[in-house]
Amino acid sequence: MTVYFIGAGPGAPDLITLRGQRLIERCPVCLYAGSLVPAEIVASAPEGALVRDTAPMHLDEIVAEMEAAEGRGEDVARVHSGDPSLYGAIAEQMRRLDALGIRYEVVPGVPAFAGAAARLATELTLPEIAQTVILTRTAGKASSMPESERLEVLGASKATLAIHLSIRNLAYVEEALTPHYGADCPVVIVYRATWPDEQVIITDLAGMRARVRAEKLTRTALIFVGHVFGETAFRESRLYDSEFAHVLRNRGKKAKAQGEVR
Repeated sequence: MTVYFIGAGPGAPDLITLRGQRLIERCPVCLYAGSLVPAEIVASAPEGALVRDTAPMHLDEIVAEMEAAEGRGEDVARVHSGDPSLYGAIAEQMRRLDALGIRYEVVPGVPAFAGAAARLATELTLPEIAQTVILTRTAGKASSMPESERLEVLGASKATLAIHLSIRNLAYVEEALTPHYGADCPVVIVYRATWPDEQVIITDLAGMRARVRAEKLTRTALIFVGHVFGETAFRESRLYDSEFAHVLRNRGKKAKAQGEVR
């Protein structure tokens, strides 16, 4: 018996991995985070499977279902949104399973920031603009932030930021980042990326609070901050430059070989 922690992707049902979908299709128990995982994904559970939305359940109840499945010798598909390794709250579940001696595996999924970037048709890293992406959040009711990971500290890098779980903390985001990025730094807010009701707000640090207030967004939104957004004057990468040689395209050896043939 095994518990499979499966990343369902950011929202669109066809963005789950083949491995994850096939496990859901064969596991007799499916526990899923219903507030963020589309019902279409778990609809493929086998006929007669126990399918439970864990949104209203607490940790002890969820683990009890896994333990009961273990007693019956039934595999469990534990379906989380996005990728389980990012704000997935799977560590405490795995710790409980370790104590119970129950096997588990993790199946990765498309993270929300990747789904949002794909919808925007943008690259989060551009030569000489930003070569680093920081995935972070701000302090909330469920979790505080280490002092060394506050936006005042991370913002000094001027990297592209993907800020999760922070749509209600925009005043702090603006205050912490404006000294590093400037009030006119582009901000893109993606509500429910890849879902049918997805919404995209393109603004800047100074204007984001008013825009979000006007759209009445209060949850399930990702905040991108960075100078890569809307930038068109960046230097092209040398990766595909005709003058750039590398191990798979060694210009010197190719020219030498052509000379020997001639």
